[in-house]
Amino acid sequence: MRIAILGMLFAFSTTLVAPVQARPLEDIEKSGKLIIGTDGTFPPFQYFEDGKLVGFEVDLGNEIAKRMHLTPEWKPIAFDTLLAGLTQDRWDIVIAALGATPERAKVVNFTDPNFCTGAVIVATQPTIKHKNDLSGKTVSVQTGSTYFAAVEKIPGIKKIRNMSSDNDARNAMLSGRSDAWVSDKFVARIAQHKTEDRDKKLLIGDMLFEEKSSTAVNKNNPALLEKYNRALAELRDDGTYDAISKKWFGEDISCSAPSPDTQPLQTVK
Repeated sequence: MRIAILGMLFAFSTTLVAPVQARPLEDIEKSGKLIIGTDGTFPPFQYFEDGKLVGFEVDLGNEIAKRMHLTPEWKPIAFDTLLAGLTQDRWDIVIAALGATPERAKVVNFTDPNFCTGAVIVATQPTIKHKNDLSGKTVSVQTGSTYFAAVEKIPGIKKIRNMSSDNDARNAMLSGRSDAWVSDKFVARIAQHKTEDRDKKLLIGDMLFEEKSSTAVNKNNPALLEKYNRALAELRDDGTYDAISKKWFGEDISCSAPSPDTQPLQTVK
């Protein structure tokens, strides 16, 4: 899903700061805790509800930590600082709807995919549906996201509103400060459902790209990466992953599932 080519992150990783040795798996196991960096503002994947961090990725991360015989300790922080924090060893992994892009893979390692998704165009105007319809328009996206990188490549856009959170990007469109919002397709469906009784209805247009979302692990921590992947595979094999996915989406959103675009969203949290 998210995470674009952040010049700041690459500068950080290559010139500004010496590499930091990750907390090895042995130390993590001795502590009994798996420290997880996350965003916390991206429903239905990870967000706060009544002061509690919830969401599909939270349930998934908690279950994976359990299979690793560890207690998850979530650390919500600004999205565009998550990978820098990982390379500084501020947390052991990052679970935050991260698009496993080749650019990111230069800085961190990625686990097997947690789910497959894609970016869509969202608007309140029926005339804005296709990529070409964005010409001359203002588009809002989240800072540091793959959505921002994709929108930057679309010719003719009048202005890109680079917002600190995906919620802010959505609200910019709803308030009329932008004409369209580009975000994750599952996030867009949830937002569409929640706004369907308002005067302004959200209309979901074309998908701009597809991507695999994975957990990020420090490059100096291959043992942790391997153990995470084993736990994730166990979840898939015993049906736990499917149960979590259907709880939040009413369908299987794993990369091995049929395209979710052909299936209705049945469950909304």
